[in-house]
Amino acid sequence: MRSLIDILELSVEEIDELIATAEDIIANPAKYQEVCRHKKLATLFFEPSTRTRMSFEAAMYELGGNVISMASASSSSASKGESVADTAKVISCYADIIAMRHPKEGAPLVASMNASIPVINAGDGGHNHPTQTLADLLTIWRKKGKFDGLTIGFCGDLKFGRTVHSLIAAMARYTGIRFILISPDELKLPSYIKKDILEKQGIEYLQTTDLESVMPELDILYMTRVQQERFFNEEDYLRLRDSYILTPEKLENAKKDLCILHPLPRVNEISVGVDADPRACYFEQVLNGKYMRMALILKLLEVKA
Repeated sequence: MRSLIDILELSVEEIDELIATAEDIIANPAKYQEVCRHKKLATLFFEPSTRTRMSFEAAMYELGGNVISMASASSSSASKGESVADTAKVISCYADIIAMRHPKEGAPLVASMNASIPVINAGDGGHNHPTQTLADLLTIWRKKGKFDGLTIGFCGDLKFGRTVHSLIAAMARYTGIRFILISPDELKLPSYIKKDILEKQGIEYLQTTDLESVMPELDILYMTRVQQERFFNEEDYLRLRDSYILTPEKLENAKKDLCILHPLPRVNEISVGVDADPRACYFEQVLNGKYMRMALILKLLEVKA
């Protein structure tokens, strides 16, 4: 039995295998309609979510499986003080696989150590979000046909953005990768990621506060929301939330085949005027997330189509 807590638990070869499965699901959906019949996915979301939760649920239903879930964190036994470890043991009696989101870093890891079924980390605090990274990777692959030799700009909240942390870790394993880190000083990428991943592997990176000056260099632009829920005071959030707003005008000097990504939800950091631009890939990214979660569920349940 295997869980997925951190994207680096998947080898490059396994990511290639998941992408191949997702591509086959896209090409041959009927082949996968009943493969998880009588299997149950439990969604344990202790933090609000629309896309990730519904994506997991849609993925399981489209594989012919079923979904059980709690209405909200406040209606679960966690509100009575039940530990994550005990919750994982209990849910293991009801389901075949768990997707878990939790505000505390490390909670899905604790769940995986105590569950007798696979656990998928659906986001833990500001730490990790491996299935969003799988959605990002499939989108990049389908748009670029490669991972090597790309210049990737991350813009916005790089301090608390778990999607940014996971994608940097995943992309750092490919050759010729260059990162441009665009953020206010207060929201810079954590130093441990720069030290443990970028500097340790000799990966070129540039830190800047100016998006427009680096726009012509980018193959991928990964926009992020400044996350109100990660701030300790409202004043700092209000001061930083509008630091970067992507508009059609700011894309005038961008590459014609730029790929604009965003893990969503957006607030106002991408103008709706950008949505009609063929370089806007964030809604395709949502759909790709469902296909990659389908592929991952099959892998962890060891189900063959």
